[in-house]
Amino acid sequence: MAAGNTGPRVMGIINGDIGMAAAKKFLNKAEILAIDDLKYEDIEIPEWGGDWVRVRSMNASERDHFESSTIVRNGRKVSTNLENIRARLCLLCLIDEEGNRLFDEGDTFPLGGKSASALDRIFTVAQKLNGLRDSDVEELAGESSAAQNGDSLSD
Repeated sequence: MAAGNTGPRVMGIINGDIGMAAAKKFLNKAEILAIDDLKYEDIEIPEWGGDWVRVRSMNASERDHFESSTIVRNGRKVSTNLENIRARLCLLCLIDEEGNRLFDEGDTFPLGGKSASALDRIFTVAQKLNGLRDSDVEELAGESSAAQNGDSLSD
């Protein structure tokens, strides 16, 4: 038996009691891809007549796109792009009832022209659903400063 492999069942301590623990179940590719793991939250927007919008967590590709759009590289110079950050996050997270995004990349500036209070409501929920904190933006800004000074972003 390979090191670390204790068979289908293992002894364990649960709440102070020694007993048989259930075997770990490892997901396969099809199971992983079939899981609907994107969360959403419906929120009322008083600034838009009290109507509702649905805000969804980003998938990994959308998150990478959002983060990369926050860092701007021009040769060796690296800076943080906070322009329309609320609109950029909101357009990635606003969906219809079927889960389709309401906006595409070209809608950043029109969406940015909407009520700051309304977008802030959506932005706050999008931050929460995506595990984004204000410190994450500050970290990206810090990484851009480190890269500008010649330090690696991957350290």
